[in-house]
Amino acid sequence: MKSILSVAVVAGSWLLLIAPVQAAGGNVAAGQAKAAVCAGCHGADGNGGADPLWPKLAGQDADYITKQLADFKEGRRKDPIMAGMVANLSKTDMKNLGAFYASLKVKSGAARDAPLAKLGEKIYRGGNAKMGVSACISCHGPTGHGIPPRFPKVSGQHAAYTKKQLLAFKAGTRANDGDIMTRIAFRMAEQEIKAVSEYMAGLH
Repeated sequence: MKSILSVAVVAGSWLLLIAPVQAAGGNVAAGQAKAAVCAGCHGADGNGGADPLWPKLAGQDADYITKQLADFKEGRRKDPIMAGMVANLSKTDMKNLGAFYASLKVKSGAARDAPLAKLGEKIYRGGNAKMGVSACISCHGPTGHGIPPRFPKVSGQHAAYTKKQLLAFKAGTRANDGDIMTRIAFRMAEQEIKAVSEYMAGLH
């Protein structure tokens, strides 16, 4: 009886170990090999390159990354650099890349402007009822880890990248994730967008 229980425990532990890779439907090792050309912008460890407008991908949900890559390829999300990078990626390549980046650990970020981050925290946690801006926490969680795969992890992301995306949602030039962010960002003042981006950079 003990031996049967032992086997069950070992088997259960193994399933827990492989579940993340299977759930993402991708192969981490294959994704790592394919990501060699991505390192210039996103870093070898997925924590971003020299330009803060290039996002950190480490620790992001695998399915979310896979979807964004597919959206770039199909033209639902516009970016001239990414359009070229994804042109020859297969669906399997995208899943593998998603699995690889999800397996990496994101480096903690930090807000550089404390007063601005304080305003950002107020909006992130409480929204702006007067303008009909929902609290970011409702979709992205108290620590910014999101609700995968629909709502991405935002904690520790470069403030400049987050600001760029929020402004794109506000302008309607990014609309590949439904209209939730488009409607919210449209009602936000640019200073509020800057503040929320600053706060999320140091959120953990």
